[in-house]
Amino acid sequence: MKFAVVVFPGSNCDRDMYFAVKDALGEEADLVWYQEADLSSYDAVLLPGGFSYGDYLRSGAIASTSDVISQIREAAEAGKPVLGVCNGFQILLEMGLLPGAMLSNKHLKFMCHFETLNVENAETMFTREYEPQEKISIPIAHGDGNYYCDEATYQELKDHRQIAFTYENNPNGSVGDIAGITNKAGNVLGMMPHPERAVEALVGNEDGLRLFQSILTHWRNNHAIKA
Repeated sequence: MKFAVVVFPGSNCDRDMYFAVKDALGEEADLVWYQEADLSSYDAVLLPGGFSYGDYLRSGAIASTSDVISQIREAAEAGKPVLGVCNGFQILLEMGLLPGAMLSNKHLKFMCHFETLNVENAETMFTREYEPQEKISIPIAHGDGNYYCDEATYQELKDHRQIAFTYENNPNGSVGDIAGITNKAGNVLGMMPHPERAVEALVGNEDGLRLFQSILTHWRNNHAIKA
């Protein structure tokens, strides 16, 4: 399986994401500069965390207008896995691939620590290696991670089982304790916690690795069917 890690000016978690799929998962991966990107040959697209364009205007707002965005849309529309973590999640919201918006943390402070997440939907292509309602430990690192949507959108997220992860102890004020959501098709996931920073025991735990293993398992099963 071949992963593209899209790099914007200000991305700072791209190497972590690259390590997660290249070294920990053992699959092919490239760091793809946003201006030179050709995503057509990749099986999955990963949008890493960081501060694209310095978070000017709003987090992810400027990146969401760059030329590579049309290719990310095409990948999503083709059913390819698209994962946005932290700033990548903010970009997915700004470009409208996922509903809602991101606000500043409720205490207006940057937070960086491990959080316990609940796996709300273990049947997506990103979560199939987890157990339903399993509790996992994944680090967060954000100042604008307070997910917001109106009541109608929140109900829709619940009705279509688009809430993938919730916080056990909501650190930022997110509606419904939401830590990660998918699109209705289930192939686009945005989440504020960083699974790529939890892929080996040396740095704390390996709870994040199963997210990438889930993507790989889905791809292999789908590829075998087509073959």
